[in-house]
Amino acid sequence: MDQTVINILNGLSSGLLLFMLSSGLTLIFSMMGVLNFAHAGFYMLGAYVGYASSRIVGFWPALAVAPVVVGVLGAVFERVCLRRVHRHGHVPELLVTFGLSYLILELVQVVWGRAPVAFDPPAVLARPAFTLVQSAAAGLSVVLGQEDAATCAHAACTTFPATRAFMMVVALLMLLALWLLLRHTRVGLVIQAALTHPEMAEALGHNVPRVFMLVFGAGCALAGLAGVIGGTTFVTEPAMAAAVGPILFVVVVVGGTGSLVGAFVGALLIGLLQTVPLTVDKSLADAASAIGWRVSSDSAAAPLMKLTLAQVAPILPYLLLVLILIFRPRGLFGTRE
Repeated sequence: MDQTVINILNGLSSGLLLFMLSSGLTLIFSMMGVLNFAHAGFYMLGAYVGYASSRIVGFWPALAVAPVVVGVLGAVFERVCLRRVHRHGHVPELLVTFGLSYLILELVQVVWGRAPVAFDPPAVLARPAFTLVQSAAAGLSVVLGQEDAATCAHAACTTFPATRAFMMVVALLMLLALWLLLRHTRVGLVIQAALTHPEMAEALGHNVPRVFMLVFGAGCALAGLAGVIGGTTFVTEPAMAAAVGPILFVVVVVGGTGSLVGAFVGALLIGLLQTVPLTVDKSLADAASAIGWRVSSDSAAAPLMKLTLAQVAPILPYLLLVLILIFRPRGLFGTRE
């Protein structure tokens, strides 16, 4: 029971990290219609900038420095490169962001090398947030921090890292901040006006290209913030962009391109779908029989049905992607085809 709860929390925390990434990508797409293929590269760049700046000023200042640096770099890229190809259509935009992703990767490897770097969290986060204690006498209980060894000698203790708890808190605060910004501020009204009626917004005196540049930079800054937190929680290495890039677009498509709510729901769904099956020691045949579908032993699908849910967990998000594209191309909450 305790391991199942921890696994669900791990899925939620991973999903919220995906939301931190997909929210910036969704913001950029809803404003500009650009699927930024370099978004995962900005995530990686945020981790490395956070690592470099934390060695100078410490982790907490680096948590603010890295998003600002990445956001400025993203805004400069939009102003210098992306704006020039925007009028030529979506294919040049995709190609230039795709090329930028490789440029960021090579730059990171030249500066910091190919091996992982030791981006350790601060002392307050380098410990368990809480411990689940499962005992025959008291059942399941929650203890803040690390439970003592004497108790764990007679009970099953499972810890939840403080870095993951911090990740969840930051992601929820980000969701609240974005909602307040877009719904209850003048800046949000200008952004929504530039999204739906750019000509009218420009006629009222608003610089729509500048709004686009700032939104692109803000989306990259969100990716940089996710990079700092993800880099300390997992590992900071050049392969981190390739690891999160494909699943990031699955989140955007499943949730619905252009929808912030869809990005949130889709990220949580994908995060749970990736982790919860890891604790289920059942085969596909067991799952099929549970819903009343029986597969004969001599059918072509019989070898496949012997696989466990844990073995097929990595492909479940992509299977969901295929089903969404077939039955609901807009995604769960999407506003664009």
